[in-house]
Amino acid sequence: MNVLVADDDANILAGIADFLQWRGIDTDCASHGAQVLELCRQHQYDVLILDIMMPRVSGLSACQQLRALGVTTPILFLTALDTLDDKVRGFQSGADDYLVKPFAMAELVCRVEALSKRESRQMLRRLSFGPLALDVEQATASREGQPLNLTAQSFKLLKHLVAKAPRAVPREELEQLLWGDNLPNSDALRSLLYQLRMQLDKPFSQPMLTTVRGIGFRLTLPRDTHANETEL
Repeated sequence: MNVLVADDDANILAGIADFLQWRGIDTDCASHGAQVLELCRQHQYDVLILDIMMPRVSGLSACQQLRALGVTTPILFLTALDTLDDKVRGFQSGADDYLVKPFAMAELVCRVEALSKRESRQMLRRLSFGPLALDVEQATASREGQPLNLTAQSFKLLKHLVAKAPRAVPREELEQLLWGDNLPNSDALRSLLYQLRMQLDKPFSQPMLTTVRGIGFRLTLPRDTHANETEL
């Protein structure tokens, strides 16, 4: 399990991170909401644990922005704000759970594990990355609610890219996934990627499928292409 914890109190942040890591949970840390947004563009997490009162971008705002981007990662607010109105605002912003400080570490871990298991069960049926959603059982995909007309091979390719997103996937890994040791020709993957991009990117203003020079291919959130990346 990979968790992101965000809190502007360095002592609380370190304490949570140490305990989660002791429990075998990989943990990244952030001290403000803007850092949360940047890390979520670079990595895919199983659960986000966010304080609400953070500088630069609050936990509420970070949650709202992530949900607006289509990020469905479970979010748990861990905060000193304890009124009913505070909790209602938290859930209305898109949170999945809410835990008030002070808290017991054991309870926090139980809640994180429950959120992760719930998400894992849902991922057996669906995958998502930003505005992109896949129904695994039906082998269908959509971006911003608009259906994508994909062949079986294109869906298989997209499913793998979504599962790995936002990490880059080497060309060799994709070729092995699609054809095993029976690669039709050297341009087969390029042709399939072109077909996928015609459905995934061409109808929209911002591309998601990019080439990472010297590495392979990856999906990015719109407006998140880096200097060493190009559109296909």
